[in-house]
Amino acid sequence: MQRPEVKAFFHEPTNTFSYVVWDPATMQAAVFDAVLDYDAAPGRIDHDSADAVVAFVQAEGLDVAWVIDTHVHADHLSAGAYIQSKLGGRLAIGEHIRTVQRTFGRLFNVGDAFRTDGNQFDHLFADGERYMVGGIEAIAISTPGHTPACMTHLIGNAAFVGDTLFMPDYGTARCDFPGGDAATLYRSIQKIFALPGETRIFLCHDYKAAGRDAFAHETTVGAERAANIHVHEGIGEAEFVAMRTKRDATLSMPQLILPAVQVNMRAGHLPPAEDNGVRYLKIPLDSI
Repeated sequence: MQRPEVKAFFHEPTNTFSYVVWDPATMQAAVFDAVLDYDAAPGRIDHDSADAVVAFVQAEGLDVAWVIDTHVHADHLSAGAYIQSKLGGRLAIGEHIRTVQRTFGRLFNVGDAFRTDGNQFDHLFADGERYMVGGIEAIAISTPGHTPACMTHLIGNAAFVGDTLFMPDYGTARCDFPGGDAATLYRSIQKIFALPGETRIFLCHDYKAAGRDAFAHETTVGAERAANIHVHEGIGEAEFVAMRTKRDATLSMPQLILPAVQVNMRAGHLPPAEDNGVRYLKIPLDSI
């Protein structure tokens, strides 16, 4: 399989990895899961993390064709729209963004002005859709369970799995967000496990499992099959669902889920300004 070049960027406040992936022959690139800096206490937006991605792309002379979010993140605000404004490319996500938009549009009472057809993005990937990053073929694989819109993007021998999997010593994504489902996640992971064992896996998050000193962002399909503590080979669906359901019941909601989803379901655009010229993020009470 073709081997793209990959550069990782770590946003430690949210334990998020963003990526620039490119074809070294053509220098065409895609940006995955870029982070917008957000300080919740004063409600302040900054672009330092996204600007580091922009600076790298410009320094390397890369041509950005795609700006992709693997899913509607609940733990950080997407910098997708900002990256596009600086570097170009098509802003994209999985086609089931529409389901997320309908669910959270109701939660935030966004009204009829907010469209739930995904039109905020330039492109909505369908399951199995093939596309190109330069001369390297890519395929979008629907891997829901954490959220309905989760996708894994296989670009040559590199798979960008979003939150579906973590490092083998940390396990798998939670499934208790609206639209999440543990059985669905199990089946999605089997799609990833069906890829060749040497396929490189690039993760969206790492939280340093007990006993590990350093953050990590890359593993392989073979390593996940053999050693993922939640879903290694031999773990059946019923066992996984029971474990995941019990574990999820102990987890608190991510601190940024309410501001993050409002921005991310809009493709990284902030909510429109109100009649006083100020943009607001809503905090619905006692709702999730």
